[in-house]
Amino acid sequence: MKKIALEEHFLSPAFVEEFKKGMRSLPDEAMQNILTRLQDFGEQRLAAMDSAGIEMAFLSLTSPGVQIEPDTARAVKLAQETNDFLAAEVQKQPARYGGLAHLALQDPKAAADELERCVRQLGFRGAMINSHTNGHYLDEEQYFPFWERVQDLGVPVYLHPANSYQKLQILEGHDELLGATWSWTVETATHALRLVFGGTFERFPNVKLILGHMGETLPYVLWRIDSRSRLAGLPKGLTKLPSQYIKDNIVITTTGVCANESLQCALAALGEDNVLFSVDYPLEESKEAGDWIERAPLNEAVREKVCYRNAERVLGL
Repeated sequence: MKKIALEEHFLSPAFVEEFKKGMRSLPDEAMQNILTRLQDFGEQRLAAMDSAGIEMAFLSLTSPGVQIEPDTARAVKLAQETNDFLAAEVQKQPARYGGLAHLALQDPKAAADELERCVRQLGFRGAMINSHTNGHYLDEEQYFPFWERVQDLGVPVYLHPANSYQKLQILEGHDELLGATWSWTVETATHALRLVFGGTFERFPNVKLILGHMGETLPYVLWRIDSRSRLAGLPKGLTKLPSQYIKDNIVITTTGVCANESLQCALAALGEDNVLFSVDYPLEESKEAGDWIERAPLNEAVREKVCYRNAERVLGL
C-alpha cells in the first residue's frame, strides 16, 4: 500500500555543528551515519522510502534549528535560506518530496510572512516548528498574528520536540531520560496543552496542529484531562472540554512508535481520520515502520486512511 510520510528530516550545512552538539552522546559511528543520511537527498533516502512503500515524504529541518538562535535577524535569515535550500532539493524530485517550512518565531510577523512565501511561492504544504523559541511558547499573545495567518492559509503546523528551555529538576542525575526517551514527550505534550488551555484553538478554530510520536501520550489521558478540568473549572473563554479541542484541532502521526497497542488506542481515542503514518527518518528505520503498518491489525479502509488518505486531506494534496 502506498504511503505518505510527514516527519522525515534533513540537515542543511548551516546547522551541522549545532546538531552535533545535541547528539554528542552518540557513538561516533552512529553520529556519522545519521549525519550522512540527514544530508542525503538522493539514492540512500529514496531507497529507504522505497523499502517502506513511501510514495512521498514531506521533509523538515531536524531539531533544534533556528528556534534556539538568540539573534532575531540572523534567525529570520537562516530560516529563509533553509527554506530556499529545501525548495531546491524538492524541485529535483517533485514527485517524491514535499516541504514543510522552517520558521523563525523570534519575529512572529516575519514567521507569518515566511510561511506565506513558502506556501504560495515554494509550494510547501505547512510548517514544522521545533517546540519553544528561546523559552517562548506558541500560545502567547505575541503569536496571535502568526496563527491568524496559519488559519488564513489553511495549512497545518507540525509541533516537533526539542529540549526544554531549562532542565527539569526531576531529570537531574538521569540524563538517560533526556531527549526522545522521555523529556521531549513531556515538553511537546505540555506545549500542545498550553495551546488547548490557552484558547488558541478557540480563537482560531480552523487551525490544524500535527503531533508526532503517536500524539506525545495525549490520546491516552483524554479522560483524565477532562475530569480534572471539570473539577478545577475550564479557563475563561473555552467552550469545549480539552479532549474535544484535541480531537477537532490536532492530528497525530505514528512517527517513532511501531506498536499495535498504541495505534489501536490512538485510533479509538481520536478517530480513524486523525492518525497518519510517518517514520522519523533517519532517526528511525523506514522499512521497519513500513512493514509494521502493513501488518498492523487494521481493516484495509482504515489502513488506507492511516497510510495516505488522511495525509492527503490534512496537507491538501
